[in-house]
Amino acid sequence: MSKFIRGIGLYLIIAIIAVSIVSHLYSPGSSVKELYYSELLQYINDDRVASVRLVGEQHLDGKLKDGTAFTALVPMGKMSDIADRLEAKNVQLEAELPPTAPWWVALVPNLIFVVLIALLWLFIMNQMQGSNNRAMSFGKSRARLHQPDKSPVNFGDVAGVEEAKQELAEIVEFLKQPKKFSDLGAKIPKGVLLIGPPGTGKTLLGRAVAGEAGVPFFSISGSEFVEMFVGVGASRVRDLFETAKKNSPCLIFIDELDAVGRQRGTGLGGGHDEREQTLNQLLVEMDGFEVNSGIIIMAATNRADVLDPALLRPGRFDRKVLVDRPDLQGRKDILGIHSRNKPLAPEVDMGVLARRTPGFSGADLENLLNEAAILAARANRKSVTMDDAEEAIDRVLMGPSKKSRVLSELDRRVFAYHEAGHAVVAYYSKHGDPVHKVTIVGRGSAGGYTMMLPEEERFVTHRSKLLDDLVNLLGGRAAEELALDEISTGAQNDLERVTRIARKMVMEWGMSPKLGPLTFGKPNGEDLVFLGRDISRDRNYSEEVAALIDEEVRSIVETSYEQAVATLREHQDKLTSVAEALLERETLSKEEFQIIMEGGKLPPVLAETEVLEQAATEVTEEAPSSEERIRGTQKPVTGEV
Repeated sequence: MSKFIRGIGLYLIIAIIAVSIVSHLYSPGSSVKELYYSELLQYINDDRVASVRLVGEQHLDGKLKDGTAFTALVPMGKMSDIADRLEAKNVQLEAELPPTAPWWVALVPNLIFVVLIALLWLFIMNQMQGSNNRAMSFGKSRARLHQPDKSPVNFGDVAGVEEAKQELAEIVEFLKQPKKFSDLGAKIPKGVLLIGPPGTGKTLLGRAVAGEAGVPFFSISGSEFVEMFVGVGASRVRDLFETAKKNSPCLIFIDELDAVGRQRGTGLGGGHDEREQTLNQLLVEMDGFEVNSGIIIMAATNRADVLDPALLRPGRFDRKVLVDRPDLQGRKDILGIHSRNKPLAPEVDMGVLARRTPGFSGADLENLLNEAAILAARANRKSVTMDDAEEAIDRVLMGPSKKSRVLSELDRRVFAYHEAGHAVVAYYSKHGDPVHKVTIVGRGSAGGYTMMLPEEERFVTHRSKLLDDLVNLLGGRAAEELALDEISTGAQNDLERVTRIARKMVMEWGMSPKLGPLTFGKPNGEDLVFLGRDISRDRNYSEEVAALIDEEVRSIVETSYEQAVATLREHQDKLTSVAEALLERETLSKEEFQIIMEGGKLPPVLAETEVLEQAATEVTEEAPSSEERIRGTQKPVTGEV
């Protein structure tokens, strides 16, 4: 739209200038007093006329004795009377031919009209030519060219994927020092495929390579190749590689490769499918008769299982780099990178946050710290505290807390004993994780939750740990039955998780003594229809085995439930103490829970007025700085949130 306005603006300026010139040519040069015929007679009779000049047959120009110029129009047949009157007053009447304008003045209006028509024609042709150019450029590549040393991201901004960084650093070295490898007979890889779940930093790694390589870097999304018109995608692929050859050595980064690289022959569109033609052209450009020396193709996808096998063979994507979710140390490093521009309070422990976020991707961790900063700004704090970070984790996992929800006393007791049951059983479990937080403040669809924080990163889970997890999950239902002599619907999610884990133990992990180390059934894949595969589950066991599987699952769950009941019955005093503390405080920290389980007593909860009075006393006695006063005033608010 702005280009259209700039194009028409030039023609408007030219037209305005032309109209101004014409107006200037045909405007009177000076002010002359115009006299009616009666006024002219009166001036002659009063002897006020100094000189008169006859112009044409009816037009008079003259000058009064006071120096004023005048002009007058004389009616037809009255000119002789005027001449007599002037002669009587001794005023000489001069006669001259009317002035003739130059010949070119008559051509000016016509010339202006022709110029305006020409300008309008040029404008229309320019717009038509622009439309033709856009139509002809429809098959041009839409890749963005990033010049060397222009990317603000480098390998120092990427953490948690050290192995992937090492692989890509080698690609960068290929481009910077090709002779080092060619002397040993090594060939530069043609393609690098980054595979990993969403949010793990695949695109960020591509941007980091652009910042490190020092060569032209073309970036494009897989969806930008495919259009509704047949042949456009293949044309864009050809144009992309032709442009890359002119700028070699260079890098091409294709994000979301699965948008154009899905397996062919699935019956959706047949051989004339636009997406398949685009993929065919991409395969030819990567490894065909023509050699693309000095061009490395990087691609990212989170669906490597749906890619066409021809893309994954050597000679096309020679290297497959797994960009997985970060481990404990990787999460700690990622949190450190994303906290660079955020003021953190001294008590913020990145190690604790990393341990609380197993399974988080890099994007999840970035969002976590952003949520923490928003919470700190909402509370008018100057730095992000540990409470902000802990609250941000809970918000990301389960949603915002429902402080305004009004619960009956019975519901609060059910929630309190349910969460206390989880916590007490976990405390006495041999292989359970330590309790980090217990609360009956609802989040999302949960009335409360018990947060258990693993002490170390686990990559495999043993049978004993799984059995302890089943006992912990069933601790809430067991506590309701034991303390309230009633069960509720609050354990629905716990029962779903217990059933799923127990069935996987029997059917997938071979952890049933009766059935032995066997797996039963094949899990359903994703997008089976689009891959031309059978959508039904392959059941490779008999009805007798199915009944035995159900029996084993039931046995594991019932045994775990009995163990949870036995543990809580043995430590029923601890269950009651934790539940009563939850009813009083709503939330117990790790330290408070530990005090209760060790037989200690928590300090009484102060009323809001007592908290404010105590804060005012501390301010008077200790005279803290302005920053400390701000933090002290906000303590009660933080505790409530």
